[in-house]
Amino acid sequence: MLDSLHHVALICTDYDRSRRFYIELLGLELIREVYRAERQSWKADLRIGTAQIELFSFPAPAPRPSYPEATGLRHLAFSVAALDPVVARLEAAGVAVEPIRIDPYTDQRFTFFSDPDGLPLELYEAH
Repeated sequence: MLDSLHHVALICTDYDRSRRFYIELLGLELIREVYRAERQSWKADLRIGTAQIELFSFPAPAPRPSYPEATGLRHLAFSVAALDPVVARLEAAGVAVEPIRIDPYTDQRFTFFSDPDGLPLELYEAH
């Protein structure tokens, strides 16, 4: 019935800051970018593997209700081949990264960090 994940949509409070974070720091590819004047909203389509992240801006978006256990999306997890160089890159850019943990069910290493708006993001070392 379902073939794959196509995209995840994120709303940010500072479009330029989040755009730089996802493109320049995390390395996502910009597919297209449009300004929707009628909504006072930017939208960027960013490629990650075979999926996309839609990055939106809106005037005065509501804050996330709680961290991290709000109803709905809990976090986004990104697969990486090697965790240590990605963590080092994030920390060098001033991003706080939680200590690396081991998934007790898969024995894979993972960690969490946040985007500029506090959205929880996970790095999962997949072999």
